[in-house]
Amino acid sequence: MERRIVLWMTIGALFLFALYFVFQAGTITGKSVASTDGQGVIDKTGWTENEIMNYEMHGTIPARLGKTSASASTSGGMVGGC
Repeated sequence: MERRIVLWMTIGALFLFALYFVFQAGTITGKSVASTDGQGVIDKTGWTENEIMNYEMHGTIPARLGKTSASASTSGGMVGGC
C-alpha cells in the first residue's frame, strides 16, 4: 500500500511539472522576435522566397535579422550544432 502512495505522489509531481512547463512554453511563444503590428505577426517585407519558406517550414529567422546580440555574432550562425 505504501508503494502505491509513493507511486501516485511521483506521478502527480511529474504531472505538475509537465503542466508548469507547458504553460511556461506557451507564454514564451511569439515573443522572441519583435513584430511591427504588436499582434505576434512578423513583418516579412524584404524577405526572399527562400527565407519565407524556411520560416514557414522550420521557424528559422534569417541570419541577417537575428544578429542583435553579441552571442549571435560569435556563434558563427550555426543552429543546432550539426
